[in-house]
Amino acid sequence: MQPPSGQIDGSRHLYPVRVFFEDTDLSGIAYHANYLKWCERARSDILRLLGIDQRAANEAGEGFYAVSEANIKWRRPAKLDDVLTVVTTCDQVRAASCNMAQKVFRGSELLCEIDIVAAFLAADGRPKRQPAAWRDAFETFVTKESE
Repeated sequence: MQPPSGQIDGSRHLYPVRVFFEDTDLSGIAYHANYLKWCERARSDILRLLGIDQRAANEAGEGFYAVSEANIKWRRPAKLDDVLTVVTTCDQVRAASCNMAQKVFRGSELLCEIDIVAAFLAADGRPKRQPAAWRDAFETFVTKESE
């Protein structure tokens, strides 16, 4: 059985999510922290689709990504059994970080926006240059000014 996966569509990554009972509070509305989990899963899926093996790099002591900044705006609530799509774009790739914009939609309705800075860190937790192959992979996905 194939695990759930998104797809890269030009400069966007689309990741499907369904709101399960465990994702909701007593009122049947998705708990606010779950948006962060869904977006994290989407970012991990992007790495996999770009051929970046973050587990192997971490186990080899090469480094790992960690969120260093997040700005979140909730607009509408997701509810039990909603089918959502996390749309991710990469706005900028720098030597030791990537800026990503993530939007969570129910159909065409925008529910949440999250701007993320993912820093690449060495095993000791200090910022470190991303591997050149990883930066190159992200550059194929980065949103161009003209788009």
